[in-house]
Amino acid sequence: MALVHFVLALALLEFFAFGYAVARARGTYKVAAPATTGHEVFERYFRVQMNTLEQLVVFGPSLMLFAWYVNAWIAAALGLLFVIGRALYFRGYVRSAEGRHLGFLLSAIPNVTLLVGGLLGAAQAFIRSAF
Repeated sequence: MALVHFVLALALLEFFAFGYAVARARGTYKVAAPATTGHEVFERYFRVQMNTLEQLVVFGPSLMLFAWYVNAWIAAALGLLFVIGRALYFRGYVRSAEGRHLGFLLSAIPNVTLLVGGLLGAAQAFIRSAF
């Protein structure tokens, strides 16, 4: 499980890095807080951060459920793919809105896999213990 925890920490560090990038973009593109609009490039930085936050709400618990009920090594591998996907999403989306698709897929597919696998694993464990 230590590897799973390490991957989770990487995802959280990545999110902090995205937040730092948004703060820098605020200065570069002169978008004063609390505004979230104003310059197209700043808005893309901000959307990366917010979309990543939305994905992390599912990612963290799903990663832990999958690791516990299915397989920790596979969970860590899927989690690492998620982190790589988020980095590609960041790079692609900041360049152009159309550039976000590959990174989104490389983070959404592991996220869905972790969630469904964790749910099925927990359901199977429940059924075994109840009957």
